[in-house]
Order: sequence, then structure tokens, then C-alpha cells
Amino acid sequence: MLERDYLEMAGYEVSTVDNGQLAVTEALNGGYDLILLDLMLPGCNGYDVCRLIRDRIDVPILIVTARTESVDKIRGLGLGADDYIPKPFDPAELVARVKAHLSRYARLTGSAQTEPEVIDLGCVQILPQSWKVLKNGREIKMPNREFSLLKYLAEHPNVVFSKEKLFETIWGYDYVGDSATVTVHIGRIRDKVEDDPARPRLIETVWGAGYRLNRP
Repeated sequence: MLERDYLEMAGYEVSTVDNGQLAVTEALNGGYDLILLDLMLPGCNGYDVCRLIRDRIDVPILIVTARTESVDKIRGLGLGADDYIPKPFDPAELVARVKAHLSRYARLTGSAQTEPEVIDLGCVQILPQSWKVLKNGREIKMPNREFSLLKYLAEHPNVVFSKEKLFETIWGYDYVGDSATVTVHIGRIRDKVEDDPARPRLIETVWGAGYRLNRP
């Protein structure tokens, strides 16, 4: 299951069921932080699962489905789903949405944790709270966009992000520019953090797909 593989690579613990009735039982008894729900389930469809669990558990519910008609989306959200992700989708986007909903839920419930003091990448350390990057103990100066891009990749280790997704996340829709900006910034970051920028090991190019940060 591709979704499970990507979520596990991002550090999440995942369990799956392939039957709607089992999904209801697991959701109510499993103590999960988030439910990722496919509409096309045997035994009990995703709409019924959402209806049966929504009033009994207070966690984000994300619907994933190949049914993209507006009426299906309205119905799912009307039953209490927090998001609706049509197939096919970029698995990296799914991971980002899961992370965003978990963070939002944590803020709303007062359980949000502060950012880690250090994101350790081996010889490179990112200090989110003080907005610093160290290599072998020495500070590396990085402009805001470079820091934000490196931090975002480090927060989603071993996940491939397209240039377009990174541009949308770091620069936003309204920024004047295009995804080529990402390539330029990745090059600058590599010059600062890689031992050999011509043969990068930390930030890897996945040809035809995008970039991946390999976290030890």
C-alpha cells in the first residue's frame, strides 16, 4: 500500500484494515491520532464509517477516494470529515496534509509540542527555534528561504517532493516566479551543507520526481 509506505517513511506508525466494519471497530478502539478513510470499502462504505465514528472520536478524518464529484465531497465533509483527497494524488502531498492536520488538531486541543531544539542530520544540525544551521559545529549563514526549504525537507525525511510542491509550500501561490527557483535554492543549500556538492548525499535528486532529504 503506497500510502502506508510513504507515511511510515515519514515516521508515522500506520495500521490498515480492508473492511468497513473492521474500520469502525479499529477506529473506536485503536486510540488513533488520525483516520485516513477510503470511501470504497466492502462491508460498510466510507460514508457510513465516517458517520458511525465521527461523533464518538475527536481526531482528524481524511477521506481518500477516486470519486471526485462535488456531491461526494460535500457529503463526506457534511458527515464530519476534515479533508477530501481525490485520487490519483501525490503521496508526498498526502504526507504533508496528514502532518498539517495533526499539527492543527494539536493546536486546537492544546497538545501541540514546541518545535524540536535540534533536527540532527549527522554532520549537519538544524536549530528551528533559533533559526540556525550548523555543520560540524560551525554556523552556516542561510537566508530565510534557504532555511525554510532545508527545514521543510528535514521535517519530512526520505519523502520525495516535486519542485512544484516545494515551490507552492515555501514560496506560495502568489509569489512571482516558478519552480526553477527551487532548483537554484537547492544548489545553494548543497554548496553549504554537502561535503561534495557535485555528488550530494544529504539532499538527493530523484530524476523525474523531485528532491529527497536522506536523514540518517
